[in-house]
Amino acid sequence: MHQLLKKRHTEALYVNFYDPRLYDFELSDFQKLDDLIKESGNNVLMFDEIQVIKGLEKYVRQKLDEKHKVFVTGSNASLLSSELGTSLTGRHITKELFPFSFDEFCHFKDCDTDKTSVLEYMRWGGFPEHLKTGSEEILINLLDDILVRDIAVRYGIKDTRGLKRLTVYLLSNIGNLTSANKLREPSGISSTTTVLEYLSHLEQSYLISLVPLFDLSLKKQSINPKKIYAVDLGLVKANVSMIKEDEGHKLENMVYNSLRSRYNEIYYHKGTGECDFIVLDKGKISQAIQVCFHLNSDNRERELTGLVDALRKYHLSEGILVTLSQEDLFEVEGFRIQVVPSYKYCLFHTIFQQQ
Repeated sequence: MHQLLKKRHTEALYVNFYDPRLYDFELSDFQKLDDLIKESGNNVLMFDEIQVIKGLEKYVRQKLDEKHKVFVTGSNASLLSSELGTSLTGRHITKELFPFSFDEFCHFKDCDTDKTSVLEYMRWGGFPEHLKTGSEEILINLLDDILVRDIAVRYGIKDTRGLKRLTVYLLSNIGNLTSANKLREPSGISSTTTVLEYLSHLEQSYLISLVPLFDLSLKKQSINPKKIYAVDLGLVKANVSMIKEDEGHKLENMVYNSLRSRYNEIYYHKGTGECDFIVLDKGKISQAIQVCFHLNSDNRERELTGLVDALRKYHLSEGILVTLSQEDLFEVEGFRIQVVPSYKYCLFHTIFQQQ
């Protein structure tokens, strides 16, 4: 938003609702805001962190009716997708902003896109302020701020310790399958319903993603275990003291984040074997992707069995197997398999889709 202010709308009126001076913002204060807008004469309005002000979505609608151009930000997906979306049906464009992608990380750090950069990206993640300073305290405080400000306060959750235990457990198990029942013990939360509620909040706040099994039955999707992924690997490293050094799951998380920035419908496949990602584009299955840190004689059969099973199941002619740095091309049972280095796939995976 500050970039827009500097480059495109230098005269816009900017209001940050997370400013402590606006903590007691009430319904009557909308009139004061109206007076300020009229006094400034600005047609472009920028409202930052609007989720902290109740009813602001209706005010935004009013400003649009008055022919203002309005930019808003919010750090909670439910606000942007449901509350704001309901008030502004057909009158808004939503943009999701994620931490730096691998490409952006390399550009920011001025480094080559290669194996070494991938390992660095998996270590540091993509939050700009952390990359500027190198301080893990930024990511520790960020997690606490999201859990308290965006979740606990917003939804009236009193058991913040249980919420934190659940979050840390999820971050320490990226790439693994889980369910609400299995999460009760490690989180110390006795109610499955409460666990499901907390999981929904964590997803809405973009901290984690839970990837379901692909099935045409929505019921089967909901009852089967889901795979855990974090929004940023640097956030994981800073907040999980005893994360398993599973580079394969970290690479898998990196590939997921690359996919998530481009696609909304991502699943995993399980049949005679397991395939890490099934991607739907415009309602049609377009890709089957397997992730393996290093392909060798010990894991080759397992990795290919899951991928080929998915290709056969969804009538795809070719699949992609992403590794840290290996590259190859071969056929298995009539299916074309591209072995792609992670630094190429995360930059150009749409190219592989089109070939």
